[in-house]
Amino acid sequence: MPYFVVHEHHAKRLHFDLRLEKDGVLKSWAIPKGPSMNPQDKRLAIQVEDHALEYGNFEGIIPEGQYGAGEVYIWDKGNYTTVKGSLEEGQWEIFMEGEILKGNFVLLKLKGKADEWLFIKKKDKYADYNFKLKLRSP
Repeated sequence: MPYFVVHEHHAKRLHFDLRLEKDGVLKSWAIPKGPSMNPQDKRLAIQVEDHALEYGNFEGIIPEGQYGAGEVYIWDKGNYTTVKGSLEEGQWEIFMEGEILKGNFVLLKLKGKADEWLFIKKKDKYADYNFKLKLRSP
């Protein structure tokens, strides 16, 4: 079963990186406001370059002068399965089994935008309309 990881990334601006194992790499999106368990929150997710599978276990500091310099923590991780659609179709619904992210989510490509998607929690038994994003960093 493919896995996912969400990195809490303290770079120039705090953001979260969603990474989904697919086709031998980690397909990756930067989510400026972080993921949400609230179906009313439509989070912008900017697709970035694929990362090597080994990066899924990375926690630490990216040194100054390197791309993405700053502290990186694993915010959540787990397995996922495809419910319907696909990345190529621009609408990909997945079922996530993480410590924080649970249930169905959809990645929806924005029309006319090269790398912009929405990451949205679907209405299901795991939805939390009072969800508050908590940082994992010490």
